[in-house]
Amino acid sequence: MAAKPRVLVTQRISDEALETLASRFDVESNQKDAPLSAAQLRRKLKDKDAAITLITDAISETLLAAAPRLKVVSNVAVGYNNFDVAAATRRGVMLTNTPGAMDDTTADFAWCLILATARRLIEADRLVRSGKWTRWRFMSNLGWDVYGKTLGICGFGRIGRGVARRAAGFNMRVLYTGPRRAPEAVERELKATFVDKQTLLRESDVVSLHLPLFPETRHYIGAAELALMKPTAVLVNTARGPVVDERALVKTLKAGQIAAAGLDVYENEPKLAAGLAKLANTVLAPHMASASVDTRLRMCNMAVANCTAALTGQRPPNLLNPESFK
Repeated sequence: MAAKPRVLVTQRISDEALETLASRFDVESNQKDAPLSAAQLRRKLKDKDAAITLITDAISETLLAAAPRLKVVSNVAVGYNNFDVAAATRRGVMLTNTPGAMDDTTADFAWCLILATARRLIEADRLVRSGKWTRWRFMSNLGWDVYGKTLGICGFGRIGRGVARRAAGFNMRVLYTGPRRAPEAVERELKATFVDKQTLLRESDVVSLHLPLFPETRHYIGAAELALMKPTAVLVNTARGPVVDERALVKTLKAGQIAAAGLDVYENEPKLAAGLAKLANTVLAPHMASASVDTRLRMCNMAVANCTAALTGQRPPNLLNPESFK
């Protein structure tokens, strides 16, 4: 009887998905909420046919060279900037991700940040808990209205469009920008207008970022872009941390050049730019936009399905490098 393919699960995933995987394959699992070191990952992948990874696991050319049996690496994530795609393709290693699994959850959370940031909810919560709130004051804790204002969306893919769809309930004017214009039918449905980046930044009351991380989107929002925004504007980022120049953002917030920022991702996670954590006009979340029970289970199951397909000779449903499938 042939030996079962060997699979490494690099970090904790759902018990249900792990059981499904273990029912078909020989699984070694690191069920801890801590990533393996580069040396540990290299050692454990040496005799594996597949890996289920998270975005914090760097799959480099050096690592791939040390794993000659590896056939597939299945990311439990939509993003895949942890992959050296070219190196994997050269070695015939299939790479997969979980697109679509977290679209609605992330769009919901972007709105959570928009409202919490614009209405200064976290500041108000701290005030009440501190015991320093002694009476109601008419001109205290003033935030900024969202209803009827202008929402600017940078990156109009599935999540960006989900954010726009939710904006209808707030009667917002929706502007969007990106590398290409959406189909006219989508614009009509979402009542969204395509504009250039500078126009969007100048006219929006809320700017929400939904861009992938590529060399050309690194520091997509920097000092020059922040200077274009309204002093009453709110910036929200649920995309990738390096899309924003964090040091420039801190300077801008300190100077009051924009009103506030709501962030779920950071340029050098988990480290924050100096001074960011001390700013009252921020809402800072620990990279949790997709952190719902339903969504995380869906992501895990998709990753397992991708891995299973690859190990049983089928094309994975979410193959990133089709040239690797033979």
